[in-house]
Formats: sequence, C-alpha cells, structure tokens
Amino acid sequence: MKDLRDNVPPPPSKFAELLLRALCLASVVIPILLLVGLLVDVTIDAWPRLGLDFLQSYPSRRPENAGILPGIAGSFWLISMTAGIALPLGVGAAVYLEEYGRKGRLANIIEVNIANLAGVPSIIYGLLGLELFVRAMNLGRSLLAGSMAMALLVLPIVIMSSREALRTVPKALREAGLALGATRWQVTRQIVLPMAMPGILTGAILAIARAIGEAAPLILLGALTYVDFLPDGPNSAFTVLPIQIFNWVSRPQPGFVADAAAGIVVLLLTLLFLSSIAIYLRNRFEARRSE
Repeated sequence: MKDLRDNVPPPPSKFAELLLRALCLASVVIPILLLVGLLVDVTIDAWPRLGLDFLQSYPSRRPENAGILPGIAGSFWLISMTAGIALPLGVGAAVYLEEYGRKGRLANIIEVNIANLAGVPSIIYGLLGLELFVRAMNLGRSLLAGSMAMALLVLPIVIMSSREALRTVPKALREAGLALGATRWQVTRQIVLPMAMPGILTGAILAIARAIGEAAPLILLGALTYVDFLPDGPNSAFTVLPIQIFNWVSRPQPGFVADAAAGIVVLLLTLLFLSSIAIYLRNRFEARRSE
C-alpha cells in the first residue's frame, strides 16, 4: 500500500489550474473579439451603401449606383438547386451505408474516400464541373451546371454528418421495430430518420454555409461578374454574392470598397437567414423527438 501511495502523482497546484483556465478562456475570447472587430469594421465601411436602393439595383460602373440584386437572386437560385440535389443524394447514400450496406473492406474503402473528398480543395470541384457538366454534358455556363458542381462539393459533408446522425439512434429501437413485424424500410422511415433528423439538418446547415460562400469553383464554371438581369430558370446565366464582392474588391475606385463591404454584410445576413430556417426545423424535430 505504501508503494502504491508513493506512485500516485501529486495534485496539480492551484496556480497551474488557474493558468489552464486562463488559457482556455483566452482561446474563446480572442477569436470572438477578432470576429466582432472584423464585423464592426465591415459594417462601418458598408453603412453608407446599405439600403433598399443597394438591394434593388443592378451592378453599375459607377460605385454610387451599383447594386447587388442579381447576386442575391443568383445565390438563392444556386443554393436552392444545390440543396435539392445534394441533400436527397447525401441522405440516401448515408441511409444505404448505415442501414443496408454490409460492413467489410469495400465499405471501409468507400468511407475513407468520402472523408478524403470532404477535404479536397473547392477549385478541384470547379475543374471537374467545368469538364463534366459544362463541356461533356453540354449544360453550358448555367445555374444547373453550377448547382451540380456545388452539390458535388458539399455531398461528402452531407453524407458524413448524416451517417453520424443515424449512428446516434439506438440499435434497440431498430430491433424493436423489426420484432413487431415492420420491414427494414418502415423502421428506417418511421423510426430512424425522424430520430436522426436534427443531426441531418445540422449537416445541411454546414453544407449550405460552405456552398453559399464559395467563389473559386463558380469562377471556373463561368459565373458572370457583371450581370444586369435576373436568372429566369436553371439554364440561365448567373452571378452570386461572393463573385460580385470579388469583382468590386478588384476595382481600383475607392467607392467600390464600400460596395464590397455592403455585399459582405448582405452575404452574412443571407447565410444567417438560411441557417436560422434550418435551425428552426432542427429544433422542431428535437422537440418532437423528446415528446
């Protein structure tokens, strides 16, 4: 007993504990302060241009007359079509891999490749979309080609987050449903998916957040930097908020700096709006799950 007591390490000193708490607190406070500083700086630069005229106007060569309406419309079109393609495919792939697929070497290879695809730079997806959708499938530089390329970009995120959500559902619930005579699909549709829906929607939020801020793949796909019309369908030419902001930042006139800052604020508000919808739906599913 004496030897065991001798091997027990002494408790940490109070100073070490306070130092660790201070470091943890600093790791939280410093990024928040930096983010707040950036937001305040951007808002101050954007304030003279924020207004209905800016939101309802088209781009112009004069910074005081420039607006961002085509970028807003193009972003909503692109995100809606991307979500319509990526979410069903991603959730379906996750359901198959978790509920129907057999565990083995092939499943491990697929899982590793999905994880690797989530870390591929977005410019690679732009090159793939340019060759496959724009040229091989002859879709042209359209919203449909852009949304399909962006769907490939966010698909690994949707699959991985959906699989993790499905794994949180207890196995006993599946076995209970099967024991009552339900088929595998009935158990998946009526028990597993409703229980996993909050996690699936969290993955959807992350996917939307990445897709709405991407510019590099869309530049390769031919999204326009100057658009004086609104998209009228999936085959229409388009621009999006990040590309419009990039175009203004590259202009030499000082007035376009305020336009770019205002565009950043609009992009952030758009992201918050879309994310709030997904968070609201997630909370509703969580409330139904806890009942």
